[in-house]
Amino acid sequence: MEYEYIDTPEGLRAVVERLRGLPLIAVDTEAAGYHRFFDRMSLVQISSREEHFLVDPFTVGILDPLADLLEDPAVETVFHDADYDLRILDRDAGLSVANLFDTQIAAAFLGERSLGLGSIVEKYLGLKLPKEFQRADWAERPLSEGMKQYAATDTAHLPALRDQLRAALEEKGRMAWAEEEFRRRELTKYVEPEEGREAFLKMKGARDLTPRGLAILKELHEWREGVARERDQATFRVLNNQALLEMSAAPPEDGRALRNITGVSDGMAQRRGRDILAAVQRGLAVPEDQLPRFPRGQRFDRDVELEARVERLKGARNQRAEELDMDGGFLMSRAVLEEVGKARPRTLDDLAAVQGVRRWQVEALGEALLKAI
Repeated sequence: MEYEYIDTPEGLRAVVERLRGLPLIAVDTEAAGYHRFFDRMSLVQISSREEHFLVDPFTVGILDPLADLLEDPAVETVFHDADYDLRILDRDAGLSVANLFDTQIAAAFLGERSLGLGSIVEKYLGLKLPKEFQRADWAERPLSEGMKQYAATDTAHLPALRDQLRAALEEKGRMAWAEEEFRRRELTKYVEPEEGREAFLKMKGARDLTPRGLAILKELHEWREGVARERDQATFRVLNNQALLEMSAAPPEDGRALRNITGVSDGMAQRRGRDILAAVQRGLAVPEDQLPRFPRGQRFDRDVELEARVERLKGARNQRAEELDMDGGFLMSRAVLEEVGKARPRTLDDLAAVQGVRRWQVEALGEALLKAI
């Protein structure tokens, strides 16, 4: 596939001028979060119906010129599963999208259950997309030719896919439903994750540890975070969770015991063994009255009547989902069903006012939900 690799500010401005005035472009991004501690936007792919571009933000720098395309309401911008892309475009470049078409959302409204780009492209365009670079480190430079070809393919087929999905939505009378979700998705912004010293408690398997084990896990977790930050490496590439949990449950006393821990290689034991054992000792030294514990969960009195109401609503939703050939969870989530159950709406206007309920959901299953209430 032919593409242009854009690695200068002048090159980006030239691309924007070439694409200006087109009614539709397709966009995707690649980030380095899987391999790196510091997640960052590492590539932006842009396609028209005829041309394909790979924009290198590391060398281009400021991506402000893209606002002339992405934030122009006259330009329809096609993404597949735009949620993460919109977050990092907002975080790393301060960019938003004014006229979104999300092919994943469109496919969900058509009843598709396998919503990956490869599955949708294969079904609607009869093409198989490559998969070998799905876990590539997009922050590495130079990018291999295979990685560039893979990246270009991610947007090359989106315009044609959009055409097929849009036609199918219009045939089913669901285009307005999808557009409502597109407009909501356009509002997606980056939200800084909550970072606290209690992150280790969220690790799967932590609840099986004693308070002393949690103290060791806390020290090991903080050690690993520090190494990952220093090396700009994903934490699992420093040492996996299973190793941390094993050492927390059965603390190694020396290098020999350390080598018996799953995931600790001889090289790791030689390079980092002293630091790992020091973290274990810090956990063992925590005073008994300062040992970490899981906070007690809130107790709620059961509302049997509400539970029965939600089950009736769930049954009504599932029946409508079957009639519409749509996934029930997509049609309306359990969380929103619970809000409906609490509100007990009597009219469609009441239902539309319930927190989390979309206008298209009122149209699609409102009568069924009111009957269940």
